[in-house]
Amino acid sequence: MNYKMIALDLDGTLTNSKKEITAHTRDVLIDIQKKGFTVVLATGRPINGATALGKELELDVYGGYILAFNGGMIQDCRTGNVIYQKKIPQEYIPRLGAVSRELQIPIVTYRGDDILTEDTTDRYVRLEAGINKMPVRELNDFSEEVDFPVTKCLMVADGWYLEEIMPRMHREFGNILNIFRSEPYFLEITPLGVDKATGLEWLLEYTGIGQQELICVGDGYNDITMLKFAGLGVAMDNAQPDVKSVADVVTYTNDNDGVAYIVETYMKNR
Repeated sequence: MNYKMIALDLDGTLTNSKKEITAHTRDVLIDIQKKGFTVVLATGRPINGATALGKELELDVYGGYILAFNGGMIQDCRTGNVIYQKKIPQEYIPRLGAVSRELQIPIVTYRGDDILTEDTTDRYVRLEAGINKMPVRELNDFSEEVDFPVTKCLMVADGWYLEEIMPRMHREFGNILNIFRSEPYFLEITPLGVDKATGLEWLLEYTGIGQQELICVGDGYNDITMLKFAGLGVAMDNAQPDVKSVADVVTYTNDNDGVAYIVETYMKNR
């Protein structure tokens, strides 16, 4: 099969344990773009949380894409334009804010360069800010001040507590929003029907690339849909067992240039 596009999860896949792209992986990904392949960063992060990695890979030069918020938003890196976005219905924002206060856990969302929340000192809020290298701006009232379109909200707390409140969240919002945990301490809230596979399906139609010409590489539960969807689904060796079970191929770990190995093996020529 002549593959034309590769979609890469970031944390645990493209980046190593130091949250860095190794020099070898970077060089390999730049080289295939020079040959006409398309690189997509497919992440749960906001666009601004992936921009620096995109620039490091020169996606702005070669016309790659950032698929952010687990498929809820896509940016054309060459133009900087958002070409696709799904939004949480505005009427649900006050309810989410009220539930967060009732449960006494922070809720965050994103606007431009900022992470927005009522609790700027919470350790998991600070962790999210550190991962994305974005500043945190304090809100007085989430329900009132988030009066603009958003693609993702995030509730943060200790894993045991999020596990405890999941049934309540699914009862209240499960039929109208996607509710899932990307990490033990992160509960993600996105528009219903949004995932990496649906975002990539739209992008393939937009670019004219076929489903069987797509390689997807990931390590986490939020990567399962795109690994199943891809012409070639690849799990990292450091992936969760459930992720490996749906993959066509398992590559080396993120600390051993697993992404570079897949590129060198399956994307040699156009």
